Amino acid sequence: MTKAKKKQRIATYMNTIIFICGLYNIAFALFHFGFWKIFQWNKDLKKLSFANKGIIQILNIQICYYFIFTAVICFVFPTELLTTKLGNWFLIGSSIFWLIRTIQQFIFLRVNNYKIHLLTFFFLIGMVLFLLPIFFN
Repeated sequence: MTKAKKKQRIATYMNTIIFICGLYNIAFALFHFGFWKIFQWNKDLKKLSFANKGIIQILNIQICYYFIFTAVICFVFPTELLTTKLGNWFLIGSSIFWLIRTIQQFIFLRVNNYKIHLLTFFFLIGMVLFLLPIFFN
């Protein structure tokens, strides 16, 4: 296989990884949109102050926006993410986002529960997914 073909094959794989990053973020947006039902927020948030109730819901909606925005960037600009300095920094920043989210699991959700462990694993997957195009491009 020629060097050019090998480089093209790697670029194709990395475009696929970036597409998967977009799907990953869409999945987390959908998960977060489900928080009202999953965590019974209509009932549980009534126990909080007016400000805290509003802040939690606003932050959740904003994180959904971030996930959708990141997915759109992955779907629309995969070549730019792979080939430009700005694109590479976007991927690195997204990976760092998931690294920090993973660390926060151990700070705020120190519970021996398989659901928490599963979420931690998914956060680590996000960190790795966004770093792969950096290392293999």
